[in-house]
Amino acid sequence: MAEEEGPTVELRQRKKPKSSENKEFAKEEKIKDTPIPERAPKHVLFQRFAKVFIGCLAAVTSGMMYALYLSAYHERKFWFSNRQELEREITFQGDSAIYYSYYKDMLKAPSFERGVYELTHNNRTVSLKTINAVQQMSLYPELIASVLYQATGGIEIIEPVYFYIGIVFGLQGIYVTALFVTSWLMSGTWLAGMLTVAWFVINRVDTTRIEYSIPLRENWALPYFACQVAALTGYLKSNLNTYTERFCYLLMSASTYTFMMMWEYSHYLLFLQAISLFLLDSFSLEQSDKVHEVYKIYVFSLFLGYLLQFENPALLVSPLLSLVAALMLAKYLQLNVKKGTFVAKMIKVINFYLVCTLTVTFNIVMKMFVPHKENGHMLKFLEVKFGLNMTKNFTMNWLLCQESLQAPSQDFFLRLTQSSLLPFYILVLIVCFLSMMQVNFRRINGKSVKETVTLEDGQIGGRPEIIYHVIHTILLGSLAMVIEGLKYLWTPYVCMLAAFGVCSPELWMTLFKWLRLRTVHPILLALILSMAVPTIIGFSLWKEFFPKLMTELSELQEFYDPDTVELMTWIKRQAPVAAVFAGSPQLMGAIKLCTGWMVTSLPLYNDDDLLKRNENIYQIYSKRSAEDIYKILTSYKANYLIVEDAICNEVGTMRGCRVKDLLDIANGHVVCEEGDKLTYSKYGRFCHEVKINYSPYVNYFTRVYWNRSYFVYKINTVISFQS
Repeated sequence: MAEEEGPTVELRQRKKPKSSENKEFAKEEKIKDTPIPERAPKHVLFQRFAKVFIGCLAAVTSGMMYALYLSAYHERKFWFSNRQELEREITFQGDSAIYYSYYKDMLKAPSFERGVYELTHNNRTVSLKTINAVQQMSLYPELIASVLYQATGGIEIIEPVYFYIGIVFGLQGIYVTALFVTSWLMSGTWLAGMLTVAWFVINRVDTTRIEYSIPLRENWALPYFACQVAALTGYLKSNLNTYTERFCYLLMSASTYTFMMMWEYSHYLLFLQAISLFLLDSFSLEQSDKVHEVYKIYVFSLFLGYLLQFENPALLVSPLLSLVAALMLAKYLQLNVKKGTFVAKMIKVINFYLVCTLTVTFNIVMKMFVPHKENGHMLKFLEVKFGLNMTKNFTMNWLLCQESLQAPSQDFFLRLTQSSLLPFYILVLIVCFLSMMQVNFRRINGKSVKETVTLEDGQIGGRPEIIYHVIHTILLGSLAMVIEGLKYLWTPYVCMLAAFGVCSPELWMTLFKWLRLRTVHPILLALILSMAVPTIIGFSLWKEFFPKLMTELSELQEFYDPDTVELMTWIKRQAPVAAVFAGSPQLMGAIKLCTGWMVTSLPLYNDDDLLKRNENIYQIYSKRSAEDIYKILTSYKANYLIVEDAICNEVGTMRGCRVKDLLDIANGHVVCEEGDKLTYSKYGRFCHEVKINYSPYVNYFTRVYWNRSYFVYKINTVISFQS
C-alpha cells in the first residue's frame, strides 16, 4: 500500500497548478476513505446495519399503515361494503367518474387489444365526437389496472372497484414511504421520516385530495414523483459509492418517465424541478455533471413519452424541453471556450440571461414547426387571474370561481400552524436559505469551500441536496400562494423539509455558529436538540391529534343520495340505449359511469371543444328562449335534457359565482357596475320556465321524469312553432 501511495502523491503534486482544489480534495478523500471499511469494527458495521434495517422497516410500515388507514376511512365514510354497485359508483364525482368508467369498459372488452382500440377511437361517450380517450384523459393508469386485475386472477378474488381503489391507496402508501426516505436521506436519521409521516397524515386535508376524488390523475402520479425526488436527493449527495449512485440514477429514470406518463401536467412540475437544478448548478459547481445527467433523463423521458403517447405534441412544445435544450447548449458553449479568457468570463456572467433567452427562443421555434393545440384558455385564465385582462367569458369566470384556483384561505395557514408544521418549516427554510447564501457569497469572494461539509463546519447550506430542496420548495410555495389547488404539491414537501430540519444536528449547529454559542459545547447541544425537539413535537402531536384520527375511524358515516340513484335507475330502465343526455358536465360524468349512455359534454377542461360544449349546455340555466335552447341541444343530437334543481335555485356563498349569475354576465343580462341590476329580457330563466309546462316550452320539451332534485325532459323531434 505504501508503494502505491508515493507515486500517487507525487503525480498530484506535479499536476497541482493545473487542477482545481475540488478535484484534489476529492482524490485525497478517496485515498483516505479506501481502507476504512476493512478497519471498521464489527460492532460499528452491526450498528449501521441495524440503523438501516430499522429505518427501512419503519418506512415500509408507515406506508402500509397509511394505506390501511385510507382504506378503513373510506369504508367508514361511505359505508362502502354495504352498498349496491350503483350506489358505490355514485361516490365517484365529476371527472373521477369518467376515469373509473373507462376502467369498467376495459374489463368488459373481449380482449386488451380491442379495449385499447375502442378507447383510442371512442365515439360512444360524447355525441358527434370521436376522441382518443387514452391520450386526452391520460388513461394509462386504467389500462395498467385492468391488465393487473385480469392477469392476477382478481376476478375470482376481489370486486373490480376494490381492486381499483386498492391500487390507489397502495400508491399513497408508497408516496408516504418516499417522503419518509427523502427526509431520512437529508437528516441522517429515520426519526425525521416518522415526523414527516405524522405531519403528512395530520394535515392530509392540505396534503392530498385522495379523500374526495380517488381516481384523480395526481393521485396516480404524485407517488412516482415523490420516488423521483427521493432518488434525486440521494443522487445529489456527495461521496456516494458507485453502486448507490447507479441505483439512484436508475430509480430516478424509471420514476421520471412513469410520472410523465401518468399525468398530462407532469412536465410542468418537472419544469420547476429543472429550474431548481439549474439554480443549484449555479450555486454548487461540484454537482454540475450530475445535474446534466438529470437533464438527459428529462430529454429521454420526453421523447419516449412523445412516442408512446400517440406522438403527443404537448411534450415537444413543453417549456421543459426548451429549458433543457437551452441549458445543454449553454453548457456546451462554456466547455468549448478556453477557460480564463475574457469570452469565458463573459459567458459565465451572462449565463442566466443566455439560458432564459435560449429557452424562449427554442419554445417559439418548436411551436412554429410542431402542430399543436395549446391550452389557450389556460393562458387567458392566468391573464385574468393576475388582473392583466378582464373578461365576461363564462368559462374563464367559472374557472376563477373554483375554490382550488383561488388564493389560499386563512384557514389553510391556521391548520398548518395548529399542527406546528408552519412555524418549524419557516425556521428551517430561513436557516437553510441564509446558510446557502452565505456559502455562495464565500465562493464568489474566492474563499475556499469544502466539498464535504462536516457537523463542526455549521454550513448546512453547502450541501447540494439541501440547496435543491430549498429552491424547489420556494418555487412550489410561491405558486401555492397564488392558486390554492397547488398546495397539494407544496405541503407534502413542507412536511418533509420541516421534519428534516428539526431532526438535523447540522441545522442546529449552523444556528449556533451564527449565535456564537460558547457556554455549552455547540456540537453536543446540537445533537441533543436534534433528538429532543422532534420527540417533544411527536408527543404533542400524538396527544392532540391521535384521538381525532381514531374518532374518525370509529364514526360510521353514510353517503346518502337517493335522488341520483333513482335518476340512474330510471335511465337504465326507461331510456332507449341510443339516447343522448344533456345537462351539467358533472352529472354527465356520473351518467356515463352508472348507465353507459352517451352524453353531450364531459367534466374535462383540457379541450377547447368540450369547454365550448359545457358553456353551451349550461345555457339551460340562463335567460334564453325555448327556441334558442332547443337549437343548442339538437345541434349536439341530444334526446333528453336534465335540469338540476340545485343549480337552478343555487344560493352561492360567493357573490357572483353562481352558474346562473355567470351566464347572465356572459349574455349581457346583468350590469356589473350597478350591482346585480337586471336589464330587460323578454325571456325568463329557462330552468324555471320549462317547469311550468306552458307554450312554447311544451312544444319543444316534454317532461318524462322528475324527483326532488332532477327534472328530465324529452326533446321533441316534431315541433309546432308557436309563441
